[in-house]
Amino acid sequence: MSEGLHLETVARGDTRALPQLAALLLDAVAHQASLGFLAALDEAEADAYWQAVLARLGPTHRLWILSQGGQLLGTAQLSLCEKPNGRHRAEVQKLMVHSSARGRGLASVLMQALERAARLEGCSLLVLDTEAGSLAETVYRHLGWLKAGEIPRYAASPDGQLAATALYYKLLDEDEPASLDAKRL
Repeated sequence: MSEGLHLETVARGDTRALPQLAALLLDAVAHQASLGFLAALDEAEADAYWQAVLARLGPTHRLWILSQGGQLLGTAQLSLCEKPNGRHRAEVQKLMVHSSARGRGLASVLMQALERAARLEGCSLLVLDTEAGSLAETVYRHLGWLKAGEIPRYAASPDGQLAATALYYKLLDEDEPASLDAKRL
């Protein structure tokens, strides 16, 4: 990890980073990141989103924040599947890196952290979705993710235009047998 970077897992209800989390979301949406929000996103809506995430954190939903010198640079979430037949998988959600910090490998740091956590939980499959044709696709492919396909006109981009969504997956520990690990069952 680069010098001075601090990576931490946020605990349920810990609101210390809330103002910076809201600012990060506003920055990401302003730079056309496909995160489920439209360009009209305001601070109150961003704050409400993060409050809901912080309330949901626990054994099956995790949030990492990456900072340097007290400045929040990025974040990622991991949601473990709770269904009995899906406890071997998890979903990556809302990977964000501040526009001023892109191109420094910070997305890789965040993704490696959540992949390690997923492995520790017995997960062998990670999934995510992102806007087709976005810069995020390049990042995920660089990190070894495989594209499963696209769904046309799936979601509106921040500017309100319907866009295709690309579905990605990554198999963890491919050398191990494909069976459910009793760890989370």
